[in-house]
Amino acid sequence: MKKIKSGVYGLNALMDGGVNEHTTTVVIGSSGAGKTTFATQFLRRGLEEDEDAVFITLDEAPNQIIKEAHLMGWEDVENYVDEGALVFVDAGGKQFSQFIQKELAEFVDDWAGHKARIVIDPLTPVLWSVKEKYEQRELVSFLLRETRKIGTVLCTLEEHGTLGDLSGPESVIPIYLADNVIHLRYASHEHPERRELKIIKCRSSKHSRYWHPYGIMKGAGLYIKRQENNAAETVLESHLDSIVKKRLERAGKGGAPRLSGKALTNLLRTAEILAGEKFSDIKPEELIELILEEYGLNDS
Repeated sequence: MKKIKSGVYGLNALMDGGVNEHTTTVVIGSSGAGKTTFATQFLRRGLEEDEDAVFITLDEAPNQIIKEAHLMGWEDVENYVDEGALVFVDAGGKQFSQFIQKELAEFVDDWAGHKARIVIDPLTPVLWSVKEKYEQRELVSFLLRETRKIGTVLCTLEEHGTLGDLSGPESVIPIYLADNVIHLRYASHEHPERRELKIIKCRSSKHSRYWHPYGIMKGAGLYIKRQENNAAETVLESHLDSIVKKRLERAGKGGAPRLSGKALTNLLRTAEILAGEKFSDIKPEELIELILEEYGLNDS
């Protein structure tokens, strides 16, 4: 299967190079774990490669999602909307089962032939829209099967109840049907400083089976840390962009894959934003290496 880059720095290496194209990924996490940030990064990375992006929102309004993207430093998101490359489908307030059964097929037909990334955020209301378990399974199965016809799908799923217990009915059905399952473990009240990610399932690919610490930072979004460190909190001078530019120059001489103009612009903008951010749980150089790896510009 063809691999596509996830857009989440440090994740591709844990999934044998990235996400398999035309698969479904479910990202599970509690409130504040970073599920929507993860989903937005996934779409934004595809937009850099001239793929189309569809954001089906069942909870927050599109303007709120755009606002949150701006707060993360991703000011280009609105440009993609204006260009028509990023499309929001606001399904909030609708009868979700009716929307899926009556409107989804027509939507998929309209997008036939497109190479798209599709986000469904969150999937939980779809399960709530019907009572019987067999109806939930049929509804979710139809939703994932249809959307996968036009591209690669990522769904978020809210984690309820005991932290880490994925055996509840709201989790079991999506986990069973999805190709990939990623768990974002975050206990905001007990350990607000601790965030961990684990790949629960990854069909047709080798994958890490361990918990990995992750962080969220303006400019970078969600990233997976390679190792714990005790770096003192510091504000950097703007030398990160020079590191990136030197690596780009070195890669160009070595015949590395060329970046699209959008990817190059976003890469340099990310380094510029990070130059003014505080680093408390990861060394700046380590984060830059994760970012460069996403674009095939790492030293290895």
